[in-house]
Amino acid sequence: MPVITGKQYIDRIDALQTYISIDGEVVTGKVSEHPAFKGVMQSQARLFDLQNEKALLERMTYVSPTSNKRVGMSFLQAKTVDDLVKRRNATREWALSTHGLMGRSPDYMNTTLMALASVAEYLKDKKNCFPQHLLKFYEYARENDLTMTHTFIEPQVNRQKFYFEDEDVTIAAKIVDKTSEGLVIKGARLLATQGGITDELLVISTNGYDEGKGFAFSIPSNTKGLKFLCRQSFVGGESVFDYPLSSRYEEMDAIVVFDNVVVPWERVFYYENVEVANNFLNVSGFQTYGLHQVLTRQIVKTEFVLGVVQSIVNTINIGEYQHVQQKVVDIIVTLETMKALLLKSEIEAKKDAFGFIRPDHATVQVAIQIFPKVYPTFTEIIQLLGASGLMSIPNEKAFAADDGDLEHYLQSFQDGGEERVKKFRLAWDLTMSNFGTRQTLYERFFFGDPVRLATALYKTYNREELVNRVESFLKNNKHVD
Repeated sequence: MPVITGKQYIDRIDALQTYISIDGEVVTGKVSEHPAFKGVMQSQARLFDLQNEKALLERMTYVSPTSNKRVGMSFLQAKTVDDLVKRRNATREWALSTHGLMGRSPDYMNTTLMALASVAEYLKDKKNCFPQHLLKFYEYARENDLTMTHTFIEPQVNRQKFYFEDEDVTIAAKIVDKTSEGLVIKGARLLATQGGITDELLVISTNGYDEGKGFAFSIPSNTKGLKFLCRQSFVGGESVFDYPLSSRYEEMDAIVVFDNVVVPWERVFYYENVEVANNFLNVSGFQTYGLHQVLTRQIVKTEFVLGVVQSIVNTINIGEYQHVQQKVVDIIVTLETMKALLLKSEIEAKKDAFGFIRPDHATVQVAIQIFPKVYPTFTEIIQLLGASGLMSIPNEKAFAADDGDLEHYLQSFQDGGEERVKKFRLAWDLTMSNFGTRQTLYERFFFGDPVRLATALYKTYNREELVNRVESFLKNNKHVD
């Protein structure tokens, strides 16, 4: 099967009849028609349709090395810097479609799987490791244009550094049995974004202290005993006037419960191997490739934020104030810095031990230090510039019944009342609605705890040459008469 269409994506997800619970009720019928999922599934469907547009075919797809059919560019294993550029261009095209607001568009997980498959050789001849299973699934996902969600973290029961769960009380998902059919998994994991509206669930456990919790596999979302327990939906309503963003891009987050789920052996990539569980993600280049995709999306999102901010500036005519100019420039500086880092990561890309080209690791690590810190300030800038205008935002029904008062009294320097409110409702949905505040929290922790990410950069950034340069200077420092 070549790249799928949006309709094929929706039909396939509807046919799964995955166990999804939201607000205490199990979703029945077509999940694509449920208010909590309808908008985001339609937005995701448009991404698949973009792949099939003639004008974008070369940018969004490449010819499969096995089937000779067109497959998604996000599955491409990079062997040259040009391949990285191709991947970036395809990611940008999808991000433009969603304005960077869908952090778990399919290319994110496609990139993750590609990174894992690129180092399958690392698993070769290691205890309880099956590199051939990983490669087979990668090819299957690529050739069928699968969508995936994932879960990499355990429930927040006890954040103590060395917390060991009571063996008699299962909370975090773990192996409870091994049968001729496969591993039996029981417990829960967090936090599957788009949980329930993808073909597959990819699970990677990096818990190296407990062999029973160290595993990696992928299973269909409708596997028996697998449950997606959703948080409250942040879709404010179907009106794109009232909720221009949440009605389209609200990606659900779900707790994943494994109720004695059997994972077939052919879907197991590794299990009960402490060394592999601790090291596989780092060896794989998951972070490097993943951050290359993330940075591309975040640049598009920053462009969108800048557009929203400038729209506010224009409509109420505040561009001559220096403090306003400074706020806009702060966003511009962030945008151009991130664009420069993205290009630098490609220019300084290096071949890994497995023969593939990776973006420069240190560069993308620096980039992920920036955005989680500045995105909350973007929210603050919009609130400071919008001020009371972010509260004077009557809804679509109010304007439909308006006798002229709203149109007249809510007009701005540039726009009539309705047009001004549309812009301010967009800014509100981006920064102040349930959807908007979730976006801020999401970007704060998108790739993990910022402090841990900083520690990783501290431990891996090569500073030895710089220390040697200083010591050499001091040794040669002679008294000047």
